[in-house]
Amino acid sequence: MIAKNKLRKLWYSLSAGQRHAVRRLYYFPADFIDGISGKRGKYVPPRGIVYTGGTGDPEEFVKQGNHQLNLLKEHIDLQPADAVLDIGSGIGRTAIALVDHLDSTGSYEGFDVVELGVNWCNKKIGKDHPNFNFTYVPLFNDLYNTKAGKASEFEFPYQGDRFDKIFSFSVFTHMGVDEIQNYLKESKRVLTDGGQCLSTFFIYDDSNEAYITSNDRFSFPFKKERFRLMDENVTAGNIAIHKDLLNEMMKHAGFSEVKVIDGFWKDEVRDQKKQEYQDIVIYS
Repeated sequence: MIAKNKLRKLWYSLSAGQRHAVRRLYYFPADFIDGISGKRGKYVPPRGIVYTGGTGDPEEFVKQGNHQLNLLKEHIDLQPADAVLDIGSGIGRTAIALVDHLDSTGSYEGFDVVELGVNWCNKKIGKDHPNFNFTYVPLFNDLYNTKAGKASEFEFPYQGDRFDKIFSFSVFTHMGVDEIQNYLKESKRVLTDGGQCLSTFFIYDDSNEAYITSNDRFSFPFKKERFRLMDENVTAGNIAIHKDLLNEMMKHAGFSEVKVIDGFWKDEVRDQKKQEYQDIVIYS
């Protein structure tokens, strides 16, 4: 595990462009085989351009998207006619699953800071499904790009009261506190009355802070003001937020109902009953 942490630190030390180049090169043989074997589905991207969430194995990619869809159906009652917003739409992992769930009266909007992912999704998914739209937003993120826009000041490009359901998977785990606060505020603005949100976080409290600080599997050693970082020099590398701070942020954004479902990332012994690695937060 120590070796894995060192490898992660080395990965974070590379620029966004270098990480993309290394990934493309590393997965080129597997992508070639996937291509000639027909293993990769129409909307599934090559492993080498999947910049978030694991290896990008085509079967695993689809499986993860379906898992996320099931979480949305179970916890925020995602319906086929809903207008949904995907914050950090990535390269379409969740959107692919939603293609078969949303009907013609439903709609999907997603935005992301990585142009490669947005272009892929519009070219593949949006082309076939006019009720699916992906938007590139040129915001700075020290893990993914060096654009000048500030996520802490970004206004979602949608009118108020637009979406029935809003969700984000592994997005608020890669943002600064001020950026997350702004995204929560904007989510509240574009959410319909009675709408619901689901996002994943790394959340800790006083009872488990010592463990998530020092374990050699997945730790946050750098202490800040009620949040902790995995890498002090890459603020988007991974962030864990104290539960008290999260509740304050939710209240400040205007959300009155907040439910946390613990993930198994902080279990000393894995609880097999837990659905998700990260903590699931449902708020409205």
